[in-house]
Amino acid sequence: MSANATAGARHDIDPEFLALPLRTVADAAIQRARDLGASHAEVRTERGRLQAMALRDARLQTSVDLTDTGVSVRVLHDGAWGFAAAVDIDPATAQRLAEQAVELARTCKPLTSEPVVLADEPVHADVTWVSAYTEDPFGVPVATKIALLGDRSATLLAHPAVDHVDASFQAVLEQKFYADSAGTVSTQQRVRVHPELTAVTLDAGDAGFEDMRTLAPPTARGWEFVTGTGWDWATELAQLPDLLAERAAAPSVRAGRYDLVIDPSNLWLTIHESIGHGTELDRALGYEAAYAGTTFATFDQLGELRYGSPVMQVTGDRTAEHGLATVGYDDEGVATTQWDVVRDGVLVGYQLNRQMAAMKGLGASNGCAFADSAAHVPLQRMANVSLQPADDGPATDELIADVDDGLYVVGDKSWSIDMQRYNFQFTGQRVYAIRNGRLAGQVRDFAYQSKTPDFWGSMAAVGGPQTYVLGGTFMCGKGQPGQTAPVSHGCPSALFRGVNVLNTREENG
Repeated sequence: MSANATAGARHDIDPEFLALPLRTVADAAIQRARDLGASHAEVRTERGRLQAMALRDARLQTSVDLTDTGVSVRVLHDGAWGFAAAVDIDPATAQRLAEQAVELARTCKPLTSEPVVLADEPVHADVTWVSAYTEDPFGVPVATKIALLGDRSATLLAHPAVDHVDASFQAVLEQKFYADSAGTVSTQQRVRVHPELTAVTLDAGDAGFEDMRTLAPPTARGWEFVTGTGWDWATELAQLPDLLAERAAAPSVRAGRYDLVIDPSNLWLTIHESIGHGTELDRALGYEAAYAGTTFATFDQLGELRYGSPVMQVTGDRTAEHGLATVGYDDEGVATTQWDVVRDGVLVGYQLNRQMAAMKGLGASNGCAFADSAAHVPLQRMANVSLQPADDGPATDELIADVDDGLYVVGDKSWSIDMQRYNFQFTGQRVYAIRNGRLAGQVRDFAYQSKTPDFWGSMAAVGGPQTYVLGGTFMCGKGQPGQTAPVSHGCPSALFRGVNVLNTREENG
């Protein structure tokens, strides 16, 4: 079978990638691993291309275009994992990698406290998946991209409130061929882009300077996103200088407890840090600890932990169109899906790979094994973890109208969270005072602070689908050696009652 798994995909997989000896290499590695006694073998051949450029005050500072291609073999031998990778894509190298992987598994066997068992997964024979994008960003000349960023920078610089502008653009194109000894064979291609502009104003009172970024999120779309499909660039760039000037002249926030209406452009990051990382099963079991800690949401609390208020519905999803973590099949050959993480405020699900799904008797994996290149082993990586809107929920201005004395938070800026994903602090790009249900101008020096279950427990209302936005990041870090992964988090606007707000200037003395 061969099919595009995502509606709207219009591209075939790059024939130059398909011209590589993908099946020959996989067959050679799998057969050699079998000959050496491996109970399971999987082969990934990957090619990733990154294009990035940056401008300062409409002048080009950097421009890079990098391509990385490689092949890896992972085996299960006598209940232990083995892994090897190389850059040469040929059968002889594949056989050598299988031998190295089996040898590593034999070496690691004495250190394996519990034999690895994989959860069952149907065989997906010869499947193809391509992400949904319209215009290949690598088909657009570099000069065109630089000119567009330069024009937008110049427009911002023409405003008297703007002294400097930083502009950047990143595009990624990935192709991946996967085959395993059970018979699954998948070939996939995906694209993502991240354009961003930051305006800076100097002499902003005693702050020295203020800056403000565009809110357009990174997305799994093509060049069409940069030119206006899926984002209103014209409106955002027209408003940015005046919004920056307003914040530079804004009064400092008064510390205390406030009702907060939080925009999706800010709330996605709180979801990422306090729910996304908090519901990775490897953290809950203590397998991930050294880099970013474990989680307060331990496995013994599954089905019991009150994560938030009854209006809190959170899903894990690797199928959302234009999601940065969206794929057709993960790096263990698992068909991706959507599932509940928090239902009616209670923890009901984790992010799983095949090993941990089997270990804890959870049935099938939900497709969260992912490596950032052929050089690395698949880790349990975050799906698109998203807060769901209320079907007939209010608009953002209706949420604001329900607040007498509060704050409206827009855009992410900085964050801090402890090693248990429990105590946290987040700031925002624009924070507006709310008086008697209306916005009353920006304030600054703002941060909100809480404990994860207290914060989500204070959520009194979520907005409707009309407020829902898919935010995210290109660069979620995890593991040792460290790996990066792109991930999206969708959410509506939401209302939180009585959240502790700090004045960061006062906190800093």
